[in-house]
Amino acid sequence: MGDPKPSHERCHLCSGPLSKDLETSSWTVAPLIRDGFSMIGTAIGGTASAVYGFNHVMPIVRRWVKGPMWLHFFIGVPPVIVFSSACAGLAGGAMPALAQLVSSSYHAAMSSSALAHSSSQEDNMHKRKSSSPL
Repeated sequence: MGDPKPSHERCHLCSGPLSKDLETSSWTVAPLIRDGFSMIGTAIGGTASAVYGFNHVMPIVRRWVKGPMWLHFFIGVPPVIVFSSACAGLAGGAMPALAQLVSSSYHAAMSSSALAHSSSQEDNMHKRKSSSPL
């Protein structure tokens, strides 16, 4: 009559999509949102790590290097820039991944609760049919 396998198969353990069609339809974050999270993550990671780096690197540079203030910045800024760039890159990749994880977890929870709800209704129907005196 029809296709013996449903086109929207999910893993019975984690409710994850098993077909590429289902994976690209409702489980993934839209590219615009993913890019937005990437930009936000990059900005937050770069800013936070720059503040952290300056607060922790500059006192060490002042203790070890004697001289004018411009020399302290000349020596201390390159490691802070490298640290800040690395953190911005990591946060820029981590934020979209976190958004994807939240979205997938939400869809898995909703689909598994709907699946559990429908199976409990089927069990109730089977109990009613089996307890019928007819």
